Amino acid sequence: MKTNSLPGRTIIVDGNERLYFSGTSYLGISKNIVFQELLREGFGQYGTGYSSSRSSNVQLAVYEEAENWLCDFTGAASALTFSSGYLAGQALIRSLDHGQRFLYAPQTHPALWRNEKDSISGMFKAWIPHLESKVGYETGEVVIVANSVDPLYANPHSFDWVAHLPDHLQITLVIDDSHGLGVLGELGNGVYASVRQRIPANVSLIVVSSLGKALGVPGGVVLGDSALTQRLRKSPFFTGASPIAPAYLYAMTQSGKVYTSLQDQLRQNVHYFQSLIQETSLFQYFGAYPVFYTPNNDLCKVVEKQCILSSFPYPDPDSEPITRVVVNALHTKEDLDTLGQLVQEYAVVQS
Repeated sequence: MKTNSLPGRTIIVDGNERLYFSGTSYLGISKNIVFQELLREGFGQYGTGYSSSRSSNVQLAVYEEAENWLCDFTGAASALTFSSGYLAGQALIRSLDHGQRFLYAPQTHPALWRNEKDSISGMFKAWIPHLESKVGYETGEVVIVANSVDPLYANPHSFDWVAHLPDHLQITLVIDDSHGLGVLGELGNGVYASVRQRIPANVSLIVVSSLGKALGVPGGVVLGDSALTQRLRKSPFFTGASPIAPAYLYAMTQSGKVYTSLQDQLRQNVHYFQSLIQETSLFQYFGAYPVFYTPNNDLCKVVEKQCILSSFPYPDPDSEPITRVVVNALHTKEDLDTLGQLVQEYAVVQS
């Protein structure tokens, strides 16, 4: 399926407009008029890109301003931005890796792999007891890598277990919050602050995230302490790479109220859609998270004349499709009613 325009609440395919329930622009920020205007202001001040290294003798203040904004937003002590979430992940992992033990949770994104052997199948909840037993027998230093949430099957990830990690080890906990930042937490501020409250003194917390999903900024960030970000500043992944286009960081730092408003709207949309489909028993979902997973892959075909859902093979092209409804802040009550009605009709046929 191809389109020549960016989807928002709708998508145009073959000249036909359909409702769009896919993608990761959870707040619909790319279509937000205020954000677009701030972006234009940013382009006027900073141009379309910054063709230099952040280690050069000329520094744009907006990068430090944006990183301070991200610290205030997430509760982290220090932040460092990169031009993509993938680059942020690789910079972090390569910096951490000096031969110690790495323990990966299932479905960890390739951005945080050292190599393909770090790909782990299974489910997070079943992995926790395995991790707890394994860590207890380790010596030296351990790095644990996990996602903040399961955006594929719409499962929450509890981090209560971090409080019980053994105190005889030096442990680094790396959490990928790409699908949580801007969505999870009371203020959409992700998991950093809540997990930080739980960890023992011997555990160092690092959060890495794409900024391109809920927050709408084509880049990535690493959150941790100042010693970590100072070390990463010396990495070739930082010094040798172009940074995020500064106009986007300008728009982000000016959009606090916009994000808050869209987060409120998204929660309303999610709860309303839940009320429409809760009796169908077709979906896995939780809290105010905007993803609804269904094992009924044929639902995608049934509704496609009016609604486009997320459905694709994962983790490889030969895998079974993963089918989901992704609600965003742009959807109207009428949009949700349309899909809700189609789902209810489908559920009746299936019963």
